[in-house]
Amino acid sequence: MLELTMASVSEADAGATAGMILADAPSAPGAVLRVGRDKSVCRLVTPDDWLFVSRVHLEFVCGPDGTWTVTWLRGSHPDPSSEVRLVMGGAVHPVGYGATVQLPRGGSGELVIADRSRPRSVNVGFYHEG
Repeated sequence: MLELTMASVSEADAGATAGMILADAPSAPGAVLRVGRDKSVCRLVTPDDWLFVSRVHLEFVCGPDGTWTVTWLRGSHPDPSSEVRLVMGGAVHPVGYGATVQLPRGGSGELVIADRSRPRSVNVGFYHEG
C-alpha cells in the first residue's frame, strides 16, 4: 500500500497546512497515482492557477515486485518553472526533471514541488508499507 497526503502552501499561509488531501493505492503491479492540475487523471489535484505544477506532474507507479517509484514527468517546456526535492530521514535530495526515484519499502518522506518564482509549494507526503 502507498499512502499519499498533499498540502498546498503559499507565502500567505506559510507554516499552516492548507487543504490536506489524501490518496492511496494497493501495492499491486501497474497501480498508478498521479499528482497535478488535471482532475481527469490525477488523484491529488493542485489549484488550477498554480501553473508551476504541470497538468500531470508526479507519477507514482507500482512495479512488478510491489515496489513504488515516482517520476517527475517532463512537460511541454524544456525548463521547468518548479523544482522537486525528496526529503527522507532529514536528508534533502533534488529530483531531476524527468527523473525516476524508487521509494523505500516501509519508508516515508515527502516530495516538495517548489515554485521558482515565488514562495509557494505543493508538499506530497508518502508512506510505503513494507
